[in-house]
Amino acid sequence: MTDSHPLLIRRLTLTDFRNYAGLRFGTSTRLVALTGANGAGKTNILEAISLLSPGRGLRGAVFEDLARQGGGGNWAIAAEVDTLNGPVTLGTGWIGQGEAGDSAGRLVVIDGESQKSAGALGDYMRMLWLTPAMDRLFAGPASDRRRFLDRMVTAFDPEHGSRILVFEKVMRERNLLLEEARPDAAWLSSLEAHMAEAAVAISAARLVGLEALQTHITLARDESSFPWSEVAVDGEIEARIATTPAVRVEDEYRRILRDSRSLDRAAGRTLRGPHRSDLAVVHGPKAMAAGQCSTGEQKALLIGLILAQARAVKDSAGVAPVLLLDEVAAHLDRARRLSLLKALGALGSQSWMTGTDAELFEGMGDEGTVFHVEDGTVRQVMER
Repeated sequence: MTDSHPLLIRRLTLTDFRNYAGLRFGTSTRLVALTGANGAGKTNILEAISLLSPGRGLRGAVFEDLARQGGGGNWAIAAEVDTLNGPVTLGTGWIGQGEAGDSAGRLVVIDGESQKSAGALGDYMRMLWLTPAMDRLFAGPASDRRRFLDRMVTAFDPEHGSRILVFEKVMRERNLLLEEARPDAAWLSSLEAHMAEAAVAISAARLVGLEALQTHITLARDESSFPWSEVAVDGEIEARIATTPAVRVEDEYRRILRDSRSLDRAAGRTLRGPHRSDLAVVHGPKAMAAGQCSTGEQKALLIGLILAQARAVKDSAGVAPVLLLDEVAAHLDRARRLSLLKALGALGSQSWMTGTDAELFEGMGDEGTVFHVEDGTVRQVMER
């Protein structure tokens, strides 16, 4: 995709979502800044955009909790988006359980056509995000880094998320079956075969994604204002995939699962597999594990990773992902803020940012628009 055809959200509509009873606004610029006081609803807009991709969005919230207080229990999000294949209208929403006992559920609509699952959104939207909750990603539990890794890989490969869902679903079934006094051995073997197939696909996609990411980290190493890093996945299946044919690794993992049934039954969970892997990140200039770096250094590493990931996705998919950057500039000095805005502008796709003050976004140039968010409304402050 060329710079003249970026992935661009031109109009966004929210209905009974979080603090918005009804909101509709548009923009044609690649850089969008949402300003306003804390609690005004800036992050809610980013969250709404994130739900136009597969999954639970940047907060991972329960869908029922997204409905506006005082509303009817339903919510809806719609967007008019320029994509590689032309304009498309994307929509998603939640229908709560009605008085007649109708079942609740998430709806996904693309150009007026209802879809079977949210996975269809991945065919149109590539998206990455950073939130303040991720600032301590490297010092937190491995599960947080693994989700971060898999979200990055999904930006390359939209089917990656579906494979993880399949693996986790089958793993839960196996765990439940192991709790039985006399589990059906044939059914266990069948579940383990499905797990092994999904595990190899998941691990292989992670390795491919990280290889592409490392390439783009290296390419920008000498010109970026953010520290370069070395990335790797620390996992048993990934290590085997790197040196052994996939079909053989699949057989090996299936045997591991079979031989671990007693241990897994005692633990009440599956102890080995891609769901135990971790993302390892090293601060390149300091040759220091990211988890040992200061909070500011970790933030800078995260920004560098996201920028490299966006460039990698653009190189492989032909379109840079939409970036959602919540309070990204709050703790950056002016030089780094300007460097970040320059890097975002060079991507050629759309970046949505939040901050308390418009001054944080000086330097956006002609590609930026600043909006003020207050009391469930959004008004344009200036178009740079």
